[in-house]
Amino acid sequence: MTTSRDRGRNRPSATSEDDTFTTLLEYIERELSFATSHYNDSYLDRRITSRMRRTRLEDYDAYLERLQSDPEEQAALLDSMSINVTGFFRNPDVWDGIRDLLRTLSETNDRIHVWSAACADGREPYSLAMVAHDDPEIDESSVHVIATDISADALETARNGYYQGSRTIDLGEQLEYLREYERYVEPQEDGGYLVSDAIKRNVTFDRHDLINDDAKSGFDLVICRNLFIYIDNEYKKPILETIADSLRDDGYLVIGKAETIPPMLESSFTVLDGRLRIYQRG
Repeated sequence: MTTSRDRGRNRPSATSEDDTFTTLLEYIERELSFATSHYNDSYLDRRITSRMRRTRLEDYDAYLERLQSDPEEQAALLDSMSINVTGFFRNPDVWDGIRDLLRTLSETNDRIHVWSAACADGREPYSLAMVAHDDPEIDESSVHVIATDISADALETARNGYYQGSRTIDLGEQLEYLREYERYVEPQEDGGYLVSDAIKRNVTFDRHDLINDDAKSGFDLVICRNLFIYIDNEYKKPILETIADSLRDDGYLVIGKAETIPPMLESSFTVLDGRLRIYQRG
């Protein structure tokens, strides 16, 4: 198993700065229980240096001292390290495929159990619930979404169901995947949107760490998109094994369009749509 110490030795040059970075990662993994050894160094470095800029600290040594003495900064760093890139109906063609899966499941299941893993601030699981309400071929009352993330702050945002656009993010454009999205969100005076209670009732949020926590069970569909691009290759296998163990034998998995199933796990999944990264549990 590769440890954060081993990975530090593999950084571009064996400098004292590299050693300090490795020491910092070891502290985060040992004392803050965040599995830095599972993630790409480049991803971790971006998140750490972002916190260093915010705290106006210029080197890893100084930032490590801050972490050791400041519980609030520990919490801020852990929150920043969670994968929180998300959106409503990200990659609309993939959502066409997800809609088809929900239709298929609705034909044969009285209850459809869906796991939105690494759900960030909740827009993906709410998108699932909106599709279920929007499509006449899907019984929305049968769709039950469990949405999980490692970040407590992201889950709090998700439970509130309030989202604000920005100069670079137009929530209205994201929601236009649905013809009448106003049925599912309530526009606010400040330009944001509040997810309706009817949609919230389909979704339950809970904290879960895909790296360290146990598998769940009995899911018809798991959606885990755009997490694996941040994970070192050797650690993709145990995470996907956790997901596979959480699926029914014929359940479905959707991963990110830039992601693949490692060769050693290909026998566990059948490719249904390679372009959309939709698989079925073997």
